[in-house]
Amino acid sequence: MDAQPNRLSGAAGATRTTGYSTKPPLRRFLTDCHAEFRADNTGELADYIPELKRANPDHFGIALVTIDGHIYEVGDSDAPFTIQSVSKAFVFALALETVGEERVAATIGVEPSGEAFNSIRLTNDNRPFNPMVNAGAIACSGLIYEVDGKGAFERVRSKLSAFAGRELGVDDAVHASETATGNRNRAIAWLLRNYAVLPDDVDAVLDVYFRQCAILVTARDLAVMAATLANRGINPVTGVQVITPHIVARTLSVMTSSGMYDYAGEWTYRVGIPAKSGVGGGIVAALPSQLGLGTFSPLLDNHFNSVRGLKVCEALSARFDLHMLNRNADVRTSIMADYDVYGISSRRSRQPREQQILDERHSDIRVLELVGAMNFGTIDYLTRRLTSEPPNAPLLIIDFRRVPDITAAGAELLGETLTALGGAGVTAILSGFEETSAVWAAIAARTAEPRRLRRFTLLDDAIEWAEDQVIYRFGGFTDVKESAHLGEQALLAELDAEEIAAIVKLSTTRHYAAGQRIVAAGEVANSLFFLQSGMVSVKLRSGVRLASLGPGMEFGEMAILGQGRSADVLADTPVTCLELPLDSFADYRRLHPETSLKIMRNLAAILARRLVLANAKVDLLSAY
Repeated sequence: MDAQPNRLSGAAGATRTTGYSTKPPLRRFLTDCHAEFRADNTGELADYIPELKRANPDHFGIALVTIDGHIYEVGDSDAPFTIQSVSKAFVFALALETVGEERVAATIGVEPSGEAFNSIRLTNDNRPFNPMVNAGAIACSGLIYEVDGKGAFERVRSKLSAFAGRELGVDDAVHASETATGNRNRAIAWLLRNYAVLPDDVDAVLDVYFRQCAILVTARDLAVMAATLANRGINPVTGVQVITPHIVARTLSVMTSSGMYDYAGEWTYRVGIPAKSGVGGGIVAALPSQLGLGTFSPLLDNHFNSVRGLKVCEALSARFDLHMLNRNADVRTSIMADYDVYGISSRRSRQPREQQILDERHSDIRVLELVGAMNFGTIDYLTRRLTSEPPNAPLLIIDFRRVPDITAAGAELLGETLTALGGAGVTAILSGFEETSAVWAAIAARTAEPRRLRRFTLLDDAIEWAEDQVIYRFGGFTDVKESAHLGEQALLAELDAEEIAAIVKLSTTRHYAAGQRIVAAGEVANSLFFLQSGMVSVKLRSGVRLASLGPGMEFGEMAILGQGRSADVLADTPVTCLELPLDSFADYRRLHPETSLKIMRNLAAILARRLVLANAKVDLLSAY
């Protein structure tokens, strides 16, 4: 899929181009691979299943799916072929889901065999060596058959369809061909039955196995299936949780050690991506947390792996350094910012006494903003920062809005740390996720003392709550239900009683219910307001809150400068305020120029404070 320019309509019907016409680098790389490797005609078609000899040797398709669901396709990526042994990885995952890990482990080993995939040999304790050889795959089918009987194949087909994100069918001709010529697999199956690995109905189990190998897929399907494994069991195209992360880890482990037949060791050494191949010409490769790759070319080498597919995988791994054991991560980058609230307040505007307390006690609130997936290493680094480095603030905010996931180990370490901090009197406030968030659930479940644990969706709400605690502890809390004197308004600072009385005379008392809109963005600004009691929020049309105001504060003051309404003002609680019409205020300013000068100086001071706060936030962002 090339990145094509998008055209948007502009003024007077004009159009402007957005985006770029160039191909993404990965698309170009895959295209180059396809152009280079399609000239390689070495290898042979599989011939031990007669129907497979009918494959077109020129077919060559590549597909790659990222874990955010973007699909790259080159060549014959939509050409159907039978999945064959690639199915083994996904049926193994299904067996784990169906009968449980303990039962599967008692039936099938996980050690590489070092022999051909269709070897008629078991381990010393009479188990198949692993689920990637025919004996192990047939045993997996047997475990599913024991549970579902005649419905076993439909369970297999349905699960593979969920991995692929679409309904998959069966090539009946290939199924019939495998059934007619599958004597070696019958020998393996009866050997398994001899050691009670399979149930009595051996032929029925074999039919499930033959049918699963004859399921029709494309290179695109394989890439989506691989990306589902890479995405911890969530299909990145459909968003469906197909299999659990625990089962994914077990499946990828066996794919790494045994997925490429008796070429598995060389594959791990050279490519280093969990993979599974099939004699139909398909290869599926899943790099955790990054991508899924599917290739199709039916010409096979002497290990029964696709010649062209191997070359694509080797080139991709080498070009982009994707070997799973060559990872580069610095845990220190997991903390995007670490600061107290000096000069970095919430959007809640404060009375002078409240602000004085916050200025004096700013170090009582510590904020850490995290970024990236959290795991054992990153959370260990975070917990060491929390437990061994100053400052030891009594209110700790950890923001997770840039954290997509946390591992069980990471949640365990963080939960233990938060429990210990709670016992030491620290209140932990976590922000950046909804109550239904899996990250929140994982952390909360592992925190033994949730009494001191708080959760907020927005970081600003968390900071505001922490500020309230500090202000309350030091006696500066303002009751928003109490009416503030007009002389407390910052815009009217230094006005005497007579001047304030004149302002009151020009104003009208207004009452608003909670949730009522007081000012709407886009309206003509013909008045300003002095908030006497209650709380209001200033919000953009998008819902982003710009400020929270309480008694003794003004809003709509930009109207003095001739500005229109740029935001909505909504009543958070029942509100009482004075509305001063601009035309009356203009007459007052002409009659009382000295008072007007005081008000304009106050407005300049208000705007200057806002600029200082904005600069402080910019400085903070620039520092990390």
